[in-house]
Amino acid sequence: MEDKLDPKRLKERLQRLATRFAGLGPIVQGTITERTITREDPTRPGKAKTIGPYYQWTFKRNAKTVTVNLSAHQRKQFQKAIDNNRKAEDLLAQMRELSLEFLNAATQGVAKRNRNK
Repeated sequence: MEDKLDPKRLKERLQRLATRFAGLGPIVQGTITERTITREDPTRPGKAKTIGPYYQWTFKRNAKTVTVNLSAHQRKQFQKAIDNNRKAEDLLAQMRELSLEFLNAATQGVAKRNRNK
């Protein structure tokens, strides 16, 4: 049976996660919202005119919300980068957990005191 706490195996798993992390590509935080505006057409009274769709990328910078308008082409590229960010966050969480297991398995801790005295 394979030892899950073998430092060599844990390090190999960490390396695989790091390789996946490195291959993600561009990473940005935020969300993209598709917007349309419907209002009365000034050239045809009583008729509605729809403007859009257009896309807005919203993210936080220095604790302030920033909104940037994007073209349809930009939206596709930015959405990929946002998806990569979500994958990166997931991989990073896995790497943190695995790193803790690796460090506990690969290093010697402080000897525990005998409390029965």
